[in-house]
Amino acid sequence: MKANFSAQPEKCTYLGFDLSTQKLKAVQLNSCLDVIATAEVQFDSDLPEFRTVNGAIAGPKKNEFFGQPVMWVKAVDIIMDRLVVNGGDLSSIAAIGGSAQQHGSVYWSRQGVEALRTLDPGKFLHMQIDDTAFVLNKTPIWMDGSTENQCSEMEMAIGGSKEMVRLTGSRCFPRFTGPQIRKVYQRHARAYEDTQRISLISSFLASIFIGDVAPIDYADGSGMNLFDIKAKTWSKACLNACAPDLEERLSAPVKTNSFIGTICDFFVARFGMPANCKVCAFTGDNPSSLSGMLVEKDWLAVSLGTSDTVMMTLKQQALLEDAHVLCHPTEDNLFMGLLCSSVRDGMKHAEATDNWNTFNELLDSTPRGNYGNMALHFPTKEIVPSVKGTLRWNKDINAVSTTATTGIVKFSSPQTEIRALIEGQMLHRLNVAVDMGFNFGGNTKIIATGGASVNKSILQVIADVFNAPVYVQKTSSEAALLGAAYRAGYMHYLERCKDDSPLSYNDFISPYILNYLTRMCQPSKDSNEIYTPMLERVRSMIQSLQKTN
Repeated sequence: MKANFSAQPEKCTYLGFDLSTQKLKAVQLNSCLDVIATAEVQFDSDLPEFRTVNGAIAGPKKNEFFGQPVMWVKAVDIIMDRLVVNGGDLSSIAAIGGSAQQHGSVYWSRQGVEALRTLDPGKFLHMQIDDTAFVLNKTPIWMDGSTENQCSEMEMAIGGSKEMVRLTGSRCFPRFTGPQIRKVYQRHARAYEDTQRISLISSFLASIFIGDVAPIDYADGSGMNLFDIKAKTWSKACLNACAPDLEERLSAPVKTNSFIGTICDFFVARFGMPANCKVCAFTGDNPSSLSGMLVEKDWLAVSLGTSDTVMMTLKQQALLEDAHVLCHPTEDNLFMGLLCSSVRDGMKHAEATDNWNTFNELLDSTPRGNYGNMALHFPTKEIVPSVKGTLRWNKDINAVSTTATTGIVKFSSPQTEIRALIEGQMLHRLNVAVDMGFNFGGNTKIIATGGASVNKSILQVIADVFNAPVYVQKTSSEAALLGAAYRAGYMHYLERCKDDSPLSYNDFISPYILNYLTRMCQPSKDSNEIYTPMLERVRSMIQSLQKTN
């Protein structure tokens, strides 16, 4: 069933933005959710004056990484012009949605808030929202892992990591926003005192379009260690553990699927956008990616990019210290499970002459189960599980072996190394998904996304380990971006819908993106027999790694 477009004129279009680490992207969709225009700004090459490397600036101390809000503002100036040049019709836009890299924070000054509210369409944005708009010109982003002390302090203040999990869905992580805010308060007390409002990068981007400081949405707010994901509000205990007078700087959060205002006069006068164009709450890239894919309750999304991300819909909050649970971006009563990590590229370089074809040939040359040879690789300290190191077991090693914590130094062949890597990765992800409460069964399907989703050898291992068919969504490489525009379209539909029972979000988008789904792999008939015993071995291997950590 498609949306009733008699209530949704065909000339209406929807605009989505995604501010990732390395670039700002935009897409315009028509009323049937087809792409009609795109544009992007690469930070390193299009804005070289900011001297970023892969969109970020390394700090003077270990594990410090920063972004520059003025660079992001200037990127908005550029991308709006590029949209027009690339055929975008900005006069037809009915609603705007957006996403951005999670966990980063922006600190508005008094001048910045005033500048937002008084934008002059005769001037570029970056000439008005300049360095004076922020009390910190360089602000921490998701790559920053320098706040371990602040994590310990916050957890201790509220009664431990389990209480942090119960309240916020995750234990304190150095990359999360709450510990970053605490570090700013401790290291830059005067700047914190002068901060009028604190935005996530997603709400910062939305602020530019509404001409005022935008509220933080539930889903992105879930990645801060400050938000009570069941009560859907800021946790007083967590706020008090983080920094003084924090709630007034964050302001009240809002539902991810909600309108937060109309487009500000700047964009109406400068770009001819409709004065009644609505702006949705912007959210984080991971929740937006989930809304950009057709992920039903029995579906699991596996993004295979520079880093791997597993996303799933959960009926209940999982109380796990080694997991991320966020508010679901499109379903009010559901949650979103999240797991990130990857080491494939390093193995490709070391064992397959840095060639994916060689990598695939080696992977395909070994049998499922790898003759009992298994490996876990965590070259840097992972979030889930909280360990660092590599452990290889051959068929003779088990949890009670004297070599359980040391394993073997290396397998005898590159093909054994490669299959051990891929199977170990996927078995670990399957275990975490089960622990988080995802129910696997006959209706389970996997959606593979990202750059490596074209690699059928890896997809076959995923199908076998998860014992479920694997599909590829053709549009999923830009899932966060499309999810932003889809949400804008859905909110516009809800606003104009005259039906007593409007479509759910998934029912709204599914008629338009089902055609983009292609089944790539089916699980082998002996998959369950081979991989079920290996699941317990992976758990034992992680326990052994935790002992050495």
